[in-house]
Amino acid sequence: MHLSTHNWMRAEPLAVTLKRIKKYGYESIEISGEPTQYDVKETRALLKEHGIRCWGAVTLTLGERNLAAKDEGQRAKSVDYVKSVITMVSELEGEIVTLVPATVGKVVPDATEDEEWTWVVDATRECFTHAQTKGVRLAIEPLNRFETYLFNRAAQALALADAVSPQCGVCLDTFHLNIEEEDMYDAIRLAGKRLFDFHVADNNRFAAGLGQLDWSKIIGTLKEIGYEGAVTNEFVAPVDRTPAAKYPDMVERSPVDIPPEQLKFIQDHGSSLLTEKFYDDQMRITAETILPLIK
Repeated sequence: MHLSTHNWMRAEPLAVTLKRIKKYGYESIEISGEPTQYDVKETRALLKEHGIRCWGAVTLTLGERNLAAKDEGQRAKSVDYVKSVITMVSELEGEIVTLVPATVGKVVPDATEDEEWTWVVDATRECFTHAQTKGVRLAIEPLNRFETYLFNRAAQALALADAVSPQCGVCLDTFHLNIEEEDMYDAIRLAGKRLFDFHVADNNRFAAGLGQLDWSKIIGTLKEIGYEGAVTNEFVAPVDRTPAAKYPDMVERSPVDIPPEQLKFIQDHGSSLLTEKFYDDQMRITAETILPLIK
């Protein structure tokens, strides 16, 4: 196992992120799933300069992106988007694309269960075939019920993976596991060798170590199943706008250049633009919590 992180949680130059995570012992990064934001040649040079490898990317399934959409054209565009993320990861010599099949924030279905299942299986299978040609592994990630109605538990993600291919895997996230699973450790065991990626945030979605989750037991369970991939930091710090705020200086007050889609994605997760100091602290705390357990 090694420590990795996403970078979609704060709008900052990639070089700044890479320098930040290197000093805390991160070995890789999961690039934000927006291929148009990254010049592959420049990104590869930055990764090499900072001694950080690309582990993969997560699809930012927002807006009209939805592999289970009722509209055939919408599904086709969503497939094209996922393929573009896969291609980017391949060109960055990454290994994994974490796929969130349905639109994040969509909690009401548009069709019957059978119709949606057919659509999402066919669309995911097309994405998987492309991933195979690019040498990238595809991992289905379930989210909690408040972010999507379709895939919330490990068993559901495995059902889609099984319908696609024995070589299709899953990605689990401790924040979602804590909400949806009867026993998160059994969910990890259920995934077993099909667990391709693992995301971490505490039960309150702050950095690992700032909540109630038992990180020693979580990492111990990963070791039990022989997991050898990344443990990827994905805190999405909730903003407190009241006088009771524990971190009153966490929100960035200066103008920040950020694509509106990314800003909406962050805000829809109950977070906001974060100050550099707060963001840096979250990166450090996760590393201090996780690294001693995985080494």
